[in-house]
Amino acid sequence: MDSEDKPVRPFRPKVRWSDRPKLAPDAAGRQGQVTKLALDVLGGRDAAIAYLNTACGKLGGRPLDLAVDSAEGLGRVERALADLKPAC
Repeated sequence: MDSEDKPVRPFRPKVRWSDRPKLAPDAAGRQGQVTKLALDVLGGRDAAIAYLNTACGKLGGRPLDLAVDSAEGLGRVERALADLKPAC
């Protein structure tokens, strides 16, 4: 096959889907940790997403935001999720 016979791929410019800045590596790591924990504890994607994105009066904000903001916030959310986990 000659190089002339290869199909030409259309040009695709790099597009960012969000105007928000990218997460710092440590914040992205905390986001992954809390998401995995929520999936494990709550047993499903929909329940985990709902929990992480719903403001919690006990925590003082959205669990996902708190966990991403600081290691302390991640610890608070982890403890709250541990309280939800069944003992057996």
